[in-house]
Amino acid sequence: MKHLFVVNPAAGGKDKSIAVSRAVRAAFENREGEYEVYVTRGPMDAADKVRRDAKECERLRVYACGGDGTFNECVCGAALLENTAVCPFPTGTGNDFCRMFGEEKDLFRDLNALLDGTEHPIDLIECNGRYSANICSVGIDARIGTEVHKYSGIPLVGGTGAYIVSAVANVLRGINRPMKLRVGDYEAEGEHALVCACNGRFYGGGFNPSPDARPDDGVMDICVVKGVSLFALARYIGKYASGKGEKYPRYIKVLHGDSLHIEFEEDNVINIDGEAMTARTVDMKLLPGALRLIVPKGMRFFEDTSR
Repeated sequence: MKHLFVVNPAAGGKDKSIAVSRAVRAAFENREGEYEVYVTRGPMDAADKVRRDAKECERLRVYACGGDGTFNECVCGAALLENTAVCPFPTGTGNDFCRMFGEEKDLFRDLNALLDGTEHPIDLIECNGRYSANICSVGIDARIGTEVHKYSGIPLVGGTGAYIVSAVANVLRGINRPMKLRVGDYEAEGEHALVCACNGRFYGGGFNPSPDARPDDGVMDICVVKGVSLFALARYIGKYASGKGEKYPRYIKVLHGDSLHIEFEEDNVINIDGEAMTARTVDMKLLPGALRLIVPKGMRFFEDTSR
């Protein structure tokens, strides 16, 4: 078995490759097995590296050393491969996938727990040819979240401030967009604020629209937020963010299914685990058991189906 540590040197705004290399060397002092620390060189380089190594190895374990974007790239490389398992080893700022595991989330930061971990199949969302282990969305939330980087470099603006600036800028450009969407027998056409498909639970730095979502239940939890005014958005966004959308059916429709089709009148931003792509037509499909997740030793999340 080969252990591949994929490091994004830009994650978290500081190159952690040296720190990761030291931690890995220390962990393997008393372990057998082949390992490599690989520093990515550009977008989707991680996915390419994972696929190359998977072809050459009988068994491959991949540790995504970065944030949600690094994990997503590794997921895209490992998707549908029986001999490859992957997990986050957070060194970046955004770790929304890990938040789903509650008090156990920090086990993903324990390298020895990861190396001693087991493997568990989880579902993936395929969205326009790219894979998501967590959440995909379109609408005002996707535009805000994927444009944060435009404002984070402004002097005195960063972190939460960049989200606020992005939110103000996008709201001023208009909250709603005309969409045609279909989930099973449900169809809708008209102005919508956002549509979110959940395999995991958290995105956007803390939004939790579907608290009961599980990545291994064979179902996408889909939240459809209808066209809203600025006043209604301000009033109900907190309800949506805390997973209480079903209580407000006038504005928020909660659905469950295995596919989602959306059509826009022009290209729109799609958020895929925090990464952005654009398209006029969006097709999402749930792929049950499409990824092998490395589960840290001691984690009980998948043993308790009531979580």
